[in-house]
Amino acid sequence: MNAAKAKKPDRNIVAENRKARFNYEITDTLEAGLVLTGTEVKSLRQGKANIAESYANEEGGEMWLINSHVPEYLQANRFNHEPRRRRKILLKAREISRLAQAVQRDGMTLVPLKVYFNDKGLAKLELALARGKKLHDKRETQKQRDWNRQKTRLLRERG
Repeated sequence: MNAAKAKKPDRNIVAENRKARFNYEITDTLEAGLVLTGTEVKSLRQGKANIAESYANEEGGEMWLINSHVPEYLQANRFNHEPRRRRKILLKAREISRLAQAVQRDGMTLVPLKVYFNDKGLAKLELALARGKKLHDKRETQKQRDWNRQKTRLLRERG
């Protein structure tokens, strides 16, 4: 009976920044909470959010997600939220200070990778501490990816 049941995924991914791993060299990732309004949560559950051009920034001892787009929830009428508003990221003070120092000192960037609902139904953000890649680094990554793909094809043909 248990084998017949389909296993539920532990993460319900709402939005993913797929270009981040191509444009940035990711050094560290962490999970953070988001402060959202009710209509934002309902809109996220529909899976129409976009974090492709967003980033995180520290202001006044708090971390903020800037330029993320969560579309309006159509059934909310006048109680709707602003789609591109800044959203507070929930992190411990020690984590905020560590990330802010890395951004200031090392010239790194805080890039959101995913927005998802965890197994308790809470909206979470996977945040990455990253350094921007140069054009030649991006080309090298593309060459490596192509070579790995070609290598697996050759092994499959011979094997």
